[in-house]
Amino acid sequence: MQLTLHTDYALRVLIYLAMHPGQRVTITDLSSFFKISRNHLVKVVHELGLKGFVHSVRGKNGGLSLSKPADQIRVGEVVRAMEVHFHIVECFNPQKQGVCPIQPQCSLTALLGRANEQFLRELDEAFLSDVLLRG
Repeated sequence: MQLTLHTDYALRVLIYLAMHPGQRVTITDLSSFFKISRNHLVKVVHELGLKGFVHSVRGKNGGLSLSKPADQIRVGEVVRAMEVHFHIVECFNPQKQGVCPIQPQCSLTALLGRANEQFLRELDEAFLSDVLLRG
């Protein structure tokens, strides 16, 4: 399974914010640090705000911070919120059901479905604070 860049950037933003507790971080700071397009980060951060993961303050001395402590944000929750779908293969897409001629005799969909659920369960076990290395 591969996460979208949108989700990857969302996780990076949240980890960075967790690394800087009590500080407000600007999108420009994030863009410079990660060498990622500022415009792309604006979209990611906007969605993180809508989903309740970050709090933003506008104006002078404004910036972003986590909306709750890192030990209360589950990685799986973030991934589920940011990913549009989990169609690992074509037959996962309800609009493509029945398109594959071997689908009636193929159990690959079920196998991949179980693997995907295990993947998400593993992410659900981890909090944002768990992915920070303490030095």
